[in-house]
Amino acid sequence: MSAETKVYEEKMNGVIRHLTKEHATIRAGRANPAILDRVTVDYYGTPTPINQVAAVAVSEARVLTITPWDASLMRAIEKAILTSDIGINPTNDGRTMRLVFPAPTEERRKQLTKDAQHMGEEAKVAVRNVRRDALDKFKGMKKSGEVTEDDLKNLETEMQKLTDKFVKEIDKICEAKNKEIMEI
Repeated sequence: MSAETKVYEEKMNGVIRHLTKEHATIRAGRANPAILDRVTVDYYGTPTPINQVAAVAVSEARVLTITPWDASLMRAIEKAILTSDIGINPTNDGRTMRLVFPAPTEERRKQLTKDAQHMGEEAKVAVRNVRRDALDKFKGMKKSGEVTEDDLKNLETEMQKLTDKFVKEIDKICEAKNKEIMEI
């Protein structure tokens, strides 16, 4: 792999990392601590992610437990979860909060697979945009005489192979997520 395409490969890896993070936020019926990544609690005037002020653990397949290190945060954490878009009401025993994830209906699972697939399509578009930017840069290098016609063709071929590799990886990630969502 040439030095010119390394930069673009790293950008494509960034797209994959972003897709993986996005898929982690999809609630597929099992407890997943990543679902709380976007939920922040007011901690001494600063919005702070829940996982930085409490221990978050999966106690059972469908139960997430949240144990704050500072008991005075229990109300704030509960309020943050209720106002978020998670859609689960926490149960609070004074020391530990539990989030019980209900099994999604068949219709809801189908919608979640569509959402996951849509995220995958957006990731593919992002990968193709990286390829387009790379090809534009390589053509500019050809015009300015930095690379020859043969070098340009080699770079274009290399970028296409890289793009195909990442599109296949996105398809695998989406397929795995859809399989996870459709499991009962």
